[in-house]
Amino acid sequence: MNLKRIILSLTVLVLLGSCASGYKAINPSTINYYSSAADKSVTLQYKYELLDKKYKKKEVAKGVRLVAIKITNNSNEDLVFGDDISLTYDDGSKLYIMDNDKVYSSLKQKPATYLWYLLLTPMNLYTNKSQNGFQTETSSTPIGLIVGPGLAGGNMIAATSANKKFEQNLLDYNINGATIKKGETVSGLIGLRADGYNSIKIKVN
Repeated sequence: MNLKRIILSLTVLVLLGSCASGYKAINPSTINYYSSAADKSVTLQYKYELLDKKYKKKEVAKGVRLVAIKITNNSNEDLVFGDDISLTYDDGSKLYIMDNDKVYSSLKQKPATYLWYLLLTPMNLYTNKSQNGFQTETSSTPIGLIVGPGLAGGNMIAATSANKKFEQNLLDYNINGATIKKGETVSGLIGLRADGYNSIKIKVN
């Protein structure tokens, strides 16, 4: 195998390892929570590490953490999340809860990046014919004309579809500004500007 074919093979392997990721919807009301906190008859349960594949890598790269939360209001009055209820870290510093649009734009896949698969378009499949131990003919098939555009288009469609599911998931469980009535439990998804997985506390104003 000559150097050109080795380089082409390595390129194919790298590109095939960069396929678009699907998205599995998160339902924060059915999650098993292991972390909790409470203040003034209001209980918080929360969980990090909800995403996988491309979305998880984006979390780390962008310094954003998607967190599922469940709040139970056992007080005697209705409370508004973000107004009457706030979240803090252990040291009392307030969390920065991102807008849904910013969470989505930070963590979504970028379909246009899969246009790199078009680099495979010039790829040819070479076959040799031999007779009596001697090579008599070499032919090539331009498989890249199918493989390149096919992989590019397929991954762009997959990434776009996954992003739509992710965006809808954030909208369905947007808890910012939600009123939590007395005796009620409300679940949601929030995005935090954070590099780690620090403990979260709840504060009732």
